[in-house]
Order: sequence, then C-alpha cells, then structure tokens
Amino acid sequence: MKKGRMMNRITTSRAAQIGALALVAALAACSKHDDQRTAGQKLDGAIADAKQAGTEAKADARQAMDKAEVKLKDATAAASEAATDATIVTKINAALMADDRLKATKIDVRAEDGRVTLTGTAPDAGSQARATTLASAVNGVRSVDNQLVVARNG
Repeated sequence: MKKGRMMNRITTSRAAQIGALALVAALAACSKHDDQRTAGQKLDGAIADAKQAGTEAKADARQAMDKAEVKLKDATAAASEAATDATIVTKINAALMADDRLKATKIDVRAEDGRVTLTGTAPDAGSQARATTLASAVNGVRSVDNQLVVARNG
C-alpha cells in the first residue's frame, strides 16, 4: 500500500506541475504585447479611448441632425409654397366667381411659386383684362400670365 500512496503523490505532484506550466504559458501568451503600463495606466487609456469614441459619436450625431434639419427646412418651405399656391388659386377662383361677368366662365387657374396662369375663355376683352386685375390683386401673386381666349360672338 505504501507503493500506491507514493505513486499517487507523484502523479498529483506532476499534475500540479503541468498545470502550473500551462498557467505560466497562458500568461506569457497573453502578455506578448509587451505592455509595460500599470493597471491604472491601462484603465486611463481605456477611459481616454471611450471618451474619444463618445466625442466622435457625438460629432456624427450632430452632423446627422444638421442634415436632418436642413431637409426639414427644405420640406417645410416646399409645403409652405404649395399651401401658398393653393391659397392663391382658391382666392383667385373666389374673386372670379364674385365677378358678375366672369362667374359664368370656365377659367382654369394654376399657380407655381406665386406665378399664376389663367387659361380658358373670357366673354370679351374687358373680362379678359378684368381676370388679370383680379388675379394680380391676390396677396402672394408675383405675376399673371393671362392666356384667356376671347369668345367669338355670333
């Protein structure tokens, strides 16, 4: 029995030595970078890296927000112009309908960026000129292109 215990001690001792050698080899492999910094210095470096990454992310986010803001302003301006043009058309149509000589006529009113185009038929030259006057009086109208044709009598 003494021999069995002796063999067990040698095996256990050898296993401990092999384990210790494996641990040393693993630690040696991990420190191949030959980093001579202390743990505190490594932590400071990691913190600095994280701060830099945060700063870069913040700059990227700011840039994305600036682009979004420009797009929003452009979209708002386009929507505002469309609303303004629609308002212009509505007001001109109302003015034409309120005029005794023009209310029975079919005049198509289009507006783009405040530039109004009138198409259709006017009963006479005076009514044709009156349509231009009424359209020009609407707030926001920059110009009027009167393409109305005077109807032939007879």
